[in-house]
Amino acid sequence: MATIFSKIINKEIPSDMVYQDEYVTAFRDIEPQAPVHILIVPNKEIPTVNDIQEDDEQLVGKMFTAARKIAADEGVAADGYRLLINCNQHGGQEVFHLHMHLFGGRPLGPMLLNR
Repeated sequence: MATIFSKIINKEIPSDMVYQDEYVTAFRDIEPQAPVHILIVPNKEIPTVNDIQEDDEQLVGKMFTAARKIAADEGVAADGYRLLINCNQHGGQEVFHLHMHLFGGRPLGPMLLNR
């Protein structure tokens, strides 16, 4: 069964997409926790960090190079930003399609607060 992120990647449901290439898609979070809050998602469905395989290494690297580009495009690269990946229930993962949060636009402090 396709995840909500797969549906966004395939443009089956609308999103505020900021980046897409053959490896990753990035879009604004619908409940932002910072002025800039973007999700960076591999186009390949990988449920959690625990499911990443050796042949996914290039794909995971593409998530980080996309983050660098998006941070620059959003104007947060110079002041700084946070990248966060949650894994499984105790790690706070809500959608089981690997994704990286990019937070920025204000001082974030040592950690983000729980909702």
